[in-house]
Amino acid sequence: MKNKMWKAMGLLGLLTSLSGVPQVEAKAAEIAVETSTTLYAKMDMPVSVREDADRLGTALSLAGEGQTYEVVESPKDGWLKIKTPEGEGYIQSSAATLIEKTQEKVDKSVLQRQKIVDYALQFVGGRYVYGGVNPKTGVDCSGFTSYVLRNAAGVNLSHSSKSQSREGRSVSFEEARAGDLVFYGKNGSINHVALYMGDGRVVHASTEKTGIIVTNVMYRKPVKFVRVLN
Repeated sequence: MKNKMWKAMGLLGLLTSLSGVPQVEAKAAEIAVETSTTLYAKMDMPVSVREDADRLGTALSLAGEGQTYEVVESPKDGWLKIKTPEGEGYIQSSAATLIEKTQEKVDKSVLQRQKIVDYALQFVGGRYVYGGVNPKTGVDCSGFTSYVLRNAAGVNLSHSSKSQSREGRSVSFEEARAGDLVFYGKNGSINHVALYMGDGRVVHASTEKTGIIVTNVMYRKPVKFVRVLN
């Protein structure tokens, strides 16, 4: 939380940026941060809180010196609208110091998806073994996705790309998020599954020649995107 104090007639904007550091050759899921900014008025002197922005307006209550109130409308024409225990009303801007308080809330679901991707990336370079279920000794495509999601998220999947394609719910490419599954096929039949990393990348147990690798999601034309996470 950051506080900035100033005498002002206008609200200041807040610029927030967050950059992630990739663990392997590809960038994983971005961390989503929800930022909220609230403006408060700290009274420098006692002043009447009025029903309207008018010196002759009806007085609703008294804002005491040193008290702090939330501002509910941007300063305008020398007046501030504040929230008090007795209700909302107006005070003269010159009677208060404005305090901007910013809060950041991290989307926990994004953190979980980042954790899944990071967990999967540690196995890049591992062996592809048909029928394998452990990336430490060798896995096939569905063995890899089921191992990662079971150990990183507690999600149990079948050991078959075709079966996994029927678990969870379908989403579009535009809706796909890190941790979702991407399916590929031929002649209408699904024969491969990969874990979506976000940013147009997938990590998967590809072939015996390449092993577990990171590639562009469009290295083959995807047949289906499936979400098995909440």
